[in-house]
Amino acid sequence: MSGARGWAVFRFHDYRAYVLCRFLWQVGLQIQNVAVAWLVYLVTSDPLALGLIGLCAFIPSVPLSLVTGPTADRYDRRWIIIIACFVMSITSIVLLLLVLNGWLAPGRMAPVYATIVLLGSARAFANPAGQALMSVLVPDEEFSSAVAWNNSTNQIANVGGPAVGGLLLALGTMVPFAVSTVCFLAAVILAFRIKARPPRAEKIRATWPVIVAGYRFIWTRPVILGAITLDLVAVLLGGATALLPVFAKDIFMTDAWGLGLLRSTSSVGSIVAALVLANFPLRAHVGRTMFFCVITYGLCTIGFGLSTNIVMAGAFLLTLGAVDMVSVVIRQSLIQMETPNEMRGRVMAVHTILTGTSNQLGEFESGLLASFIGAVPTVIFGGAGAIASALLWMRLFPTLRDRQKI
Repeated sequence: MSGARGWAVFRFHDYRAYVLCRFLWQVGLQIQNVAVAWLVYLVTSDPLALGLIGLCAFIPSVPLSLVTGPTADRYDRRWIIIIACFVMSITSIVLLLLVLNGWLAPGRMAPVYATIVLLGSARAFANPAGQALMSVLVPDEEFSSAVAWNNSTNQIANVGGPAVGGLLLALGTMVPFAVSTVCFLAAVILAFRIKARPPRAEKIRATWPVIVAGYRFIWTRPVILGAITLDLVAVLLGGATALLPVFAKDIFMTDAWGLGLLRSTSSVGSIVAALVLANFPLRAHVGRTMFFCVITYGLCTIGFGLSTNIVMAGAFLLTLGAVDMVSVVIRQSLIQMETPNEMRGRVMAVHTILTGTSNQLGEFESGLLASFIGAVPTVIFGGAGAIASALLWMRLFPTLRDRQKI
């Protein structure tokens, strides 16, 4: 694919508005996440407290996954995004007030955790609706490029968000939450600019068979099932994001800027990989490529855990981000292209709970384990687990392993 061809997807106005909307809400989330993680660890000095942030973000996703998918398939996905982003802005305002009034103190973290639960609820609705909406904004022949560009802009947000969050913390603990509020409200405005697209299919009733249809569909598709569950297990075991405040403060002896740097470095690799894939999509051996990337992800996680300085750690995170992006693009393209439009909302809701929220559950697992054995052994164990899961899944899902094209 030529460079001009790669940019062609941006000629669609609604896709441009969608990408910018999602970019802003991701920037807001990243700024908020890095600020919350830093402040919680600064106040408590407890890795388990960091893990509880991930658990609180995960908790609402489990029950809500039963309704967010049918909601995305039954109602205007644009309005779901608008409401969800508005709720996200409310969480930023609440956190701003908590900081402004000096309510962040050891033993008084309950309001913070409750706010994170509300934020997780909003994300549970926004993610499947957003991913399902993207599929109808561009023609099928542009879809692979749209996925790659969408992931690229998301990773730019993942780079800018943590870095900006770290810098904003230096200006004052309330500043990051004020900026994230602005980002969320701007995303609401952009969502209004997308042309309304009611579901093409006849409106469905939210019966139990409809609710669980996404799970049943995935269970009967080995390629989709293997791709989703591999990411679930690998991220659950190999995620070290929750422990970055520990590495920044206690191992590399840096301040908030160091945390922002660590959070951003992996996304730099992701951006480079996404830009390459947007212009030169994979043509063959996509299954084996995905497994190779997961194994490399595990190796880089181990390397990060063994790093003795922030430069070495950054090099491993850079590579980790690149291979993770390749895996993400392959997985999302396979899922979206093999799922009919009338099922995409429900399937993407399941995808959100099994992969997107595995990050939060993985953060809880990392924080809990680190409170017993320490941060470094936890990260090394997680990387080894990601490698082992990839090798096992290659045997369990040969159809996925031998998949040649998207």
